[in-house]
Amino acid sequence: MSVSGKVRMARLTDLAALGELSQLAQTDAARSLGLPVTRPRMGVFSLFRLPLGAFQPNDLLYVHELERRISGLLRVERESHRDEWTVVELDAIGQGDAGDIRFRLVQYLLRDGAKRGAVRFHVACADADGNVELFMQAGFARYGEEQILFRESTQALPEAWSDERAAGSGIRPVGSLDALALARLYAVVTPQPVQRLEAYRLPDWERQGAGWRVPRSSLTPILRFADIEAFVQDQPDGAPDPTGLSAFIQVAVAKEDQPHYLKILARPEADVGPLVEYGLGVIAARTGNRGEAQHGVISAVRTYEAPIDRRLEEAGFEVESSVTLLLKEALVRVAEPALVPAIQ
Repeated sequence: MSVSGKVRMARLTDLAALGELSQLAQTDAARSLGLPVTRPRMGVFSLFRLPLGAFQPNDLLYVHELERRISGLLRVERESHRDEWTVVELDAIGQGDAGDIRFRLVQYLLRDGAKRGAVRFHVACADADGNVELFMQAGFARYGEEQILFRESTQALPEAWSDERAAGSGIRPVGSLDALALARLYAVVTPQPVQRLEAYRLPDWERQGAGWRVPRSSLTPILRFADIEAFVQDQPDGAPDPTGLSAFIQVAVAKEDQPHYLKILARPEADVGPLVEYGLGVIAARTGNRGEAQHGVISAVRTYEAPIDRRLEEAGFEVESSVTLLLKEALVRVAEPALVPAIQ
């Protein structure tokens, strides 16, 4: 028997109820999407919550209303450059109806996204409480797993590197002319099926600063509340491809009550230990506090990106949890037309 009620866009008058629902959804009496972390300091509500002043016109909130009460919410962040939508919160209350409510919210999202020209829908969730099954039932494809690693705020940050030391290790700020080399590095690291699904283009690697969302991870939504910088490590002398890159690191220094963020992409043979230390040093320099990183530092590593996770653990990170990555394409792929030799 399907649940009653209706799904609609959220209104300003719903905000108080939505805040309460988002917090209630972190308890056992509800079902919540998001990072499967157990410590309150890293709850989904604290990581992905949207202050009203930061809510942008291209963000969408859907609610499920039952008997004039809000019983479910779905929040989406839209990327205007790529017409991609990311589900960052999906909550519902009610012991027996929560699953049906969440499924109705997802179905409404897909219909509305098709009308608005969405190309892809992304979501990262715990493989628990029927999360993965719910999205696969709605047509999402499961394409990866990520480990979430966290470095406690009580651990001192390393000293920021000098320009000379960084240059000696081949580390430098990324530039727009590195786009092709970054695309090649991504192609070396990433399996072909994942490349096909994520479908990055060269302009995506050229786009830098606050709007940079590649390479994607389950933690991408928190980048909105951070100052983002990126650095690359050149291939050493004598490498087979001296014009290529060994590694890439994205550093996001938090501006809100959330952890700082590191994302690393590297060739399997590259030693990213120095790059991790460099990234932590950048956080120390930008925050002006080497004694500790307030709220800690968080990172996401996909299973095929090993041994980056081990280098992070050597730098004081600990594995907190794992999440499943899912994606749904709204467009139908067709074969590209091509000429073939005529048969005589």
